[in-house]
Amino acid sequence: MSEAREPTTFDFKAEVKQLLHLMVHSLYSNKEIFLRELISNASDANDRLRFESLSQPDLLADDPELGIRVALDPEAGKLTVSDNGIGMSRDEIVEQLGTIAHSGTARFLESLDGKAQKDSALIGQFGVGFYSSFIVAEQVEVLSRRASADAGESVRWTSTGDGSYTLEPAEKEARGTTITLTLKPDEKEFLESYRVNALIRKYSDHIAFPVTLGVAGEEDDESGEPVNKAKALWARPRTEVEDEEYVEFYKHIAHDFKDPLIWSHNRVEGKREYTSLLYVPSAAPWDLWNRESPRGVKLYVQRVFITDQATQFLPLYLRFIRGVVDSGDLSLNVSRELLQQDPVVGVMKSALTKRVLAMLERLAREEPGKYATYWKEFGVAFKEGLAEDAGNQEKIAALLRFNSTASDDLEQERSLDGYLEAAGEDQDAIYFLIADTPEAARNSPHLEALREQGLEVLLLSDRIDEWVMQYLTEYRGKSFRDVARGELDLGRDESEKKVEAELTKEQKALLKRIKRVLRDKVDEVRMSDRLKESAACLVIGEQDMGFQMRELLRATGQEPPETVPSLEVNLDHPIVGMMTETGEEDRFEDLSWLLLEQATLVEGRLLDQPAAFVRRVNSLLLGAGPVSE
Repeated sequence: MSEAREPTTFDFKAEVKQLLHLMVHSLYSNKEIFLRELISNASDANDRLRFESLSQPDLLADDPELGIRVALDPEAGKLTVSDNGIGMSRDEIVEQLGTIAHSGTARFLESLDGKAQKDSALIGQFGVGFYSSFIVAEQVEVLSRRASADAGESVRWTSTGDGSYTLEPAEKEARGTTITLTLKPDEKEFLESYRVNALIRKYSDHIAFPVTLGVAGEEDDESGEPVNKAKALWARPRTEVEDEEYVEFYKHIAHDFKDPLIWSHNRVEGKREYTSLLYVPSAAPWDLWNRESPRGVKLYVQRVFITDQATQFLPLYLRFIRGVVDSGDLSLNVSRELLQQDPVVGVMKSALTKRVLAMLERLAREEPGKYATYWKEFGVAFKEGLAEDAGNQEKIAALLRFNSTASDDLEQERSLDGYLEAAGEDQDAIYFLIADTPEAARNSPHLEALREQGLEVLLLSDRIDEWVMQYLTEYRGKSFRDVARGELDLGRDESEKKVEAELTKEQKALLKRIKRVLRDKVDEVRMSDRLKESAACLVIGEQDMGFQMRELLRATGQEPPETVPSLEVNLDHPIVGMMTETGEEDRFEDLSWLLLEQATLVEGRLLDQPAAFVRRVNSLLLGAGPVSE
């Protein structure tokens, strides 16, 4: 027997001890992905054989059905992954398994022209997935035979990951590779059939080859049913997929019992080639408002699952979208768990975002009832796009829905296009009001003059509305106007407006007296051009931070700047008339404080001193003496 056929021990061609230690303890965040890597490598081997057989049909002659088998041997503590793919010769094993981060797949791709690269459907750009086996195994054995006429002998590669490996001849009649892991004592969970079955379904459900699960020693048993579906639904033409299949696939990937509202299946060809299948769920997940929780579409590379947290492909305000993105043009890091910074990702993100917005436009146009469900579930999160996605702001704005004074219904169903159509060309502004609740908005005194003139006002009450409306300043040439800020100009004739210069001497004196009583609680006290029924209302400045935004900052641990509102007074109101007539200074002070407190309460705010307010109201009702502050 020649020396070449004796077992030979080699040192790895790199500082393997350090590199393996790094991979086992740092490179992979989840040890279970070793099985994904081994099955992915087996799939690569099958793909490569399928490609080479195009020019060498004899390679498949004796075994044309390509597949992958996972076998468990609980008694021996071993897990085996086998394929009947291209296999490896002795030299290839030394080159590919003896050098960390060497990729046979990468070398193979370099030898192909551009079109053939895409057709070969290969991944494994860095060649280190195999070494993830040492996360769970104390010894790894590779038995392989090359599928070619001059393949030579079969070979066995063995290592414990300690910086060396052993290579020796072996007996293996069939082509392909068998990898056997002798698991560490504390990794026996991967010998449990139900656990491995679940992992195959999770990571390899849509690999193009059947993956069977069985018992070691029964390799010739052909009765095993594939664990995975062995078909990528998103890779099939849309015309061949039934709606029921789309729905079932959504429930599978989203772990949802409800049907999706709508989906979009699209294949992009040309300079960038990828397939996307995106869904809009019908109900929000429990963690929708946790912007830090893991989320994202599922990423596949040539039908091999990479991650279900591919957040790079859609902006955060579309975090509720579920689906699949499959591309072979992506640059992956060595563990395949995270995407590197790649301009391709940015291009895909932009295109996928536009596709989601187009899908929502179609839903709003064709099925408004379903769109109402979408808005109820995801509208608040979607509004974040006004601040986060300036490039698509016009499209996002068109998809917004509002509560409105045009209807007594509290459902948010008014679009901006519907608002402008009803307003007509003469109206130069889009009026809106922000309040804490829909009821507080609908009953706000700021609406009185606008109602009298028949002007529609959009009513906003979500906690992020003040923040996002800072970014939406106009729509289709019409500016937005907050009716609770600054001076209210309704575009009326000058003859219809009240102006300070026309106030009587007594009225001017009244406003000054109220200001002296309230002191620094208000910025100023002025006559109101917006009140018709109420006695007073609070108005903040155009650039002041509103109450909602102040509360949002406090929730994040920040102290907002102080905002002092102005008090607008309806000089025609009976209570104001009482203040003009009373000669009692104490009673005047009580009435002045009541104006401020009523204006605060009607906006849904809490009073600084509710007990003093109650005593003040009681004393005025009973005609008793004044209530001191």
